[in-house]
Amino acid sequence: MRDKEVEKLIKAEEKRQKSVINLIPSENYVSDDVLRALGSVLNNKYSEGYPGARYYGGNIIIDKVEELCKKRALKLFKLNPAEWHANVQPLSGSPANLAVYSALVPIGGKIMGLLLSSGGHLTHGQKMSMTGKIWQQVPYEVDPKTETLDYEALKKLAIAEKTNIIVAGYTAYPRFVDWKKFREIADAAGAILMVDMSHMAGLVAGGVYPSPFPYADVVTTTTHKTLRGPRSAIIFAKKDERSFDKKIDKAIIPGLQGGPHENAIAGVAVCLKEAMSPSFKKYAKQIIKNAKILAGELKKRGWRIISGGTDSHLLLVDTWMNGKGLSGKDAERALEKGGIIVNKNTIPGDPRGPLDPSGIRLGTPAITTQGMKEKDMAKIAEKIDRILHKK
Repeated sequence: MRDKEVEKLIKAEEKRQKSVINLIPSENYVSDDVLRALGSVLNNKYSEGYPGARYYGGNIIIDKVEELCKKRALKLFKLNPAEWHANVQPLSGSPANLAVYSALVPIGGKIMGLLLSSGGHLTHGQKMSMTGKIWQQVPYEVDPKTETLDYEALKKLAIAEKTNIIVAGYTAYPRFVDWKKFREIADAAGAILMVDMSHMAGLVAGGVYPSPFPYADVVTTTTHKTLRGPRSAIIFAKKDERSFDKKIDKAIIPGLQGGPHENAIAGVAVCLKEAMSPSFKKYAKQIIKNAKILAGELKKRGWRIISGGTDSHLLLVDTWMNGKGLSGKDAERALEKGGIIVNKNTIPGDPRGPLDPSGIRLGTPAITTQGMKEKDMAKIAEKIDRILHKK
């Protein structure tokens, strides 16, 4: 690289990534093939519009790239192309969610989403997000005793509020979600059911987490977490008389975006093919095995694990309210100094703010990619415990 300053920074970041234990559940390490696609000449092409209907010429090859990605997306999640549509143009997860709302929810309409402190995402209608400024959030939270979803309470709330859309699928909820019960809730309330499976997409693909597709109307996902692809997103929409697929396509362009990032779309196509392999299924199983062991080992050492454990790739640890008196922010900083990367995170009933909450969020996708297994989880738990007790 001729630009030595940038080259130096890239090398420094590469060294950092290789030298730490990365427990951030929304991060992963992509393959060399994905990186090659991202750094390819596809970056040079402008391709506003959709395959066969572009605003620029010269998209013969680009159309094939995008169609291949869409085909693989449907195949990976075992979806019938006659029943489901995939849009692979969203630049990331937040724009994908925004596109769904703008397509399907009237301005000022109601989005029923989980509170941040219970594990929801900003784009699920939170007040500080644009999704909470354009639409009204009908907030729900986990049961304070079990720290899990109370489906009966959710049903009563959805019916009473007459919400337009219900968002299931979260950023910091460690347990399985019962998609069937959410379908029943949406039907009872006359609402659209949207699932944001950004965190568990790779687990669903690997067959170790329940699939939302038999029950959802719309499914959004990022591609860079458990799916182990580039930073991008996909929107899946059912094809029926409601024309959600066509409405969402129009919301992406001309509604919200211009030219898609075809180099990223190619990278997504690569990761989707990788996720179809037998080795990926083993990888997905190991992610959950590692998370369960890590949660259990920390619990043995006296740390309170939110909801008592995990069914997925992530876990939440109470560092403040369990008599430890250590804020999530301080815990994050102390662990980073010790070579362990986590993120501070709110926990259910958190009395502290999101910038300095009462807990930390840990995940196992990245370290599982690096080949770590159960025995390594005990060592990591021991190191976490030792560092935090010194704080």
